[in-house]
Amino acid sequence: MCGIAGAFAYAAGAPKLREGELRAMRDAMAARGPDGTGEWFSADGRVAFGHRRLSIIDLRSVADQPMRLAGTDIRIVFNGEIFNYRELREGLAAAGARFETSSDTEVLLHLYAREGEGMLARLRGMYALAIHDPSRNALFLARDPFGIKPLYFSDDGRTLRFASQVKALLAADSPDTRPDPAGHAGFFLWGHVPDPHTLYRGIRALPAGSAMWIGAEGADAPRPFFDLCSALASPAASAPTLREAVRDTVAHHMIADVPVGVFLSAGIDSTTLAGIAAETNAGQLDTVTLGFDAFRGTGNDETAPAEAFAKARGTRQHTHWIGREEFAAERTALFAAMDQPTVDGINTYFVARAARRTGLKVALSGLGGDEIFAGYPGFAQIPKLVRRTKPFAFLGSAFRAATQGWIGSLTSPKYAGLFEYGATFPGAYLLRRALHMPWEIAGLLPRAMAEEGLATLGYPDALDRGLAGVPSDRLKVSALEIANYMRDRLLRDADWAGMAHSIEIRVPFVDPVFLANVLPSLGEPGKRALAATPVPPLPPELTERPKTGFVVPVREWLMGEAHPDAALRGLRGWSRQVYRAFVPA
Repeated sequence: MCGIAGAFAYAAGAPKLREGELRAMRDAMAARGPDGTGEWFSADGRVAFGHRRLSIIDLRSVADQPMRLAGTDIRIVFNGEIFNYRELREGLAAAGARFETSSDTEVLLHLYAREGEGMLARLRGMYALAIHDPSRNALFLARDPFGIKPLYFSDDGRTLRFASQVKALLAADSPDTRPDPAGHAGFFLWGHVPDPHTLYRGIRALPAGSAMWIGAEGADAPRPFFDLCSALASPAASAPTLREAVRDTVAHHMIADVPVGVFLSAGIDSTTLAGIAAETNAGQLDTVTLGFDAFRGTGNDETAPAEAFAKARGTRQHTHWIGREEFAAERTALFAAMDQPTVDGINTYFVARAARRTGLKVALSGLGGDEIFAGYPGFAQIPKLVRRTKPFAFLGSAFRAATQGWIGSLTSPKYAGLFEYGATFPGAYLLRRALHMPWEIAGLLPRAMAEEGLATLGYPDALDRGLAGVPSDRLKVSALEIANYMRDRLLRDADWAGMAHSIEIRVPFVDPVFLANVLPSLGEPGKRALAATPVPPLPPELTERPKTGFVVPVREWLMGEAHPDAALRGLRGWSRQVYRAFVPA
């Protein structure tokens, strides 16, 4: 896990790259890589790579980046982990490749030299990478299928710059920081900025599961190499049992040359991961649980069941308590770490801080379990809403126009859009997940910005891409949750919140191989089947426990119960507080 940055002055008249600019971009991400720094400039000064290293695999300096493939001038900077790199290395060595390190980075170089862009189909991992190939006078960028690792770029027509964080590109020379209406409108719509947008016109995210080439004529459009909806319609040809699938993904995600821990709540997802990991690592596995002073001794306190589970499975348990005062003291640092505005991620920030204080560099998270195993209420609510609303879809915008002015004083403003949006899966999903509805955005932003932003986003129609090929209502909801809430909020929040404390967060449920392996078993009761995969299975005190999650007190703190400005209270009010931290009034 690392921070990467770089630039390619592709146009003939582009100025050579400055060392100071590269270092400013790289070192804006110091927390991502406290174990070392690296940089490389091409002889003509037109290509530059920078790297901040968090040493996880092959801790020696010989594995530092940027890395060159021996005998060539091909170079790479890479952020993430390739979990099948050992199998890939064996195949490459058998074909004649010679290795100087035991790192996954060198495996990527050899794989690229043999297969070019086709290498991406072979990778199992989380990654954002940049490869300079002088034989093509080109730069190659790629991002993993689910977008676990971020990659942003800016292009001024002469030079393309890239980095792991938006704030790193803001440290570059003269970034285009004019507001992107779609990014601003998207934040208020969802509570996060949807990919590929940012708050800035000049900075874009490389879409998840996409790659792009930059040559002498500039950047090609990003090309997808992974399609989620197609994946959901394509189970593994010979699927293992659910237990075998979970064991396989946990084993791959445990690969490291440093200890790997688990973020442990009392939920089924994290306890399943901890239970499986403990089967082969009992006595050596660290589990980290976050406790909240406000919940001590109440039914919402997850520490007691988590500690009991950890004791039963023989893990080294670490429970860390936080309270409102600690959140208040950390608020400034939290906003500084937050790369893009989000109303979430605070719980991950604190549990990552707790993990780092135990000495860990890597931790497994149960993120993705709810999206795959139907853990959210929306899996039942959205199909039901579509069925019940479809006969009344003709009321549509007329009902909203007649009610939006007053319905919010009685109930949620979303009810005004019930018939306009509720009759389709994308529309019903928007009703379920939106923080503010589209017609409310003009009251939060300048009207022209709101209208342009919403037109660019094109919701809810933009959510419909590929859903027609998804074979069931349940998987349609999975597709919507994975491609939106999980990818653009949960995964992005896990990245910035973990890296704020130099913690690599791994997500075994967010894995294309795992997804293909479990698709045939998703017709079973999801979480119940998952809970049965460890040996012994999860106990009833966990499986029958009401779903709570440990974000509740954090949400209360964020809601600003005592804030003097009524407009800044509640979760919607918190979104305005976050926005002000990025866009001062």
